[in-house]
Amino acid sequence: QVCPRLRTPRLPVWLCSVTGRHSVLFGTDSRLLSDWKTERVFHLYFYNGQQEQTKTAHLTIDTHSHHWEKDQSEDPSSPGKRRPSVEMAIRTKWAGATVSWNGTDPFF
Repeated sequence: QVCPRLRTPRLPVWLCSVTGRHSVLFGTDSRLLSDWKTERVFHLYFYNGQQEQTKTAHLTIDTHSHHWEKDQSEDPSSPGKRRPSVEMAIRTKWAGATVSWNGTDPFF
């Protein structure tokens, strides 16, 4: 039997398999589970347990970014537009969200 707290966590937690590696994406704000208004700008943390990751990545997610704020001069298929897999995983829940890595080098 699974404990009720494991079925309904108090904090948002997602177990991910990104590019074949298991990782965890989590938040520290419990309101993210119950109040859709907190999904405007919020923070998540990403940890994959691999040697190259020396500390948990602190990500800021903005779900109300605007497509017209993007640089229109760059070709979206150019190498400079390549997005990390974890960002693409986040966008499966929050389509069109922008992800700030807050000074951490993104993991590809």
